[in-house]
Amino acid sequence: MGDVMADFRVAPGDRIIDPMIALAGCSTQHRILVAGSKSIEMMIELHRRGYVGAASTGNCGRPAGQYDIALIDWRRRTLRDLETTLDWLVKFLSPAAVLVVWVDAQKPAADQSLRASLEKRGYVIEQSTVHECGRALAARLRQTTSLKKAA
Repeated sequence: MGDVMADFRVAPGDRIIDPMIALAGCSTQHRILVAGSKSIEMMIELHRRGYVGAASTGNCGRPAGQYDIALIDWRRRTLRDLETTLDWLVKFLSPAAVLVVWVDAQKPAADQSLRASLEKRGYVIEQSTVHECGRALAARLRQTTSLKKAA
């Protein structure tokens, strides 16, 4: 009975977790930081799947550039709040980290605002996806992207 209850609690995040993992190119070796209102549930689901290096913003330690990937579930939240979170979160990410932001399906103007917010912080959008639960963008810091292309 306990297992059924645990599966029920992570089900909402589970619908977006597979596309987020795919966009980020996660491996079980990566250190993953999960942010958003369902971050604990998503972290537990990642652990269940073998991603033992996953942490939520509540238990991620001190900022030291130690995470390879950030998965941010930002559905039903404002872009202004996301900007504050991004400014805080970047200190936890390595220079080559991938950032995946999942948001509600939005009007084109809101999508452009999200892209502009990421670009203002030095990120380049590498991929995006549209899903029944919203849309996601995968981004990486600009200097890392340039180095990858030069290699």
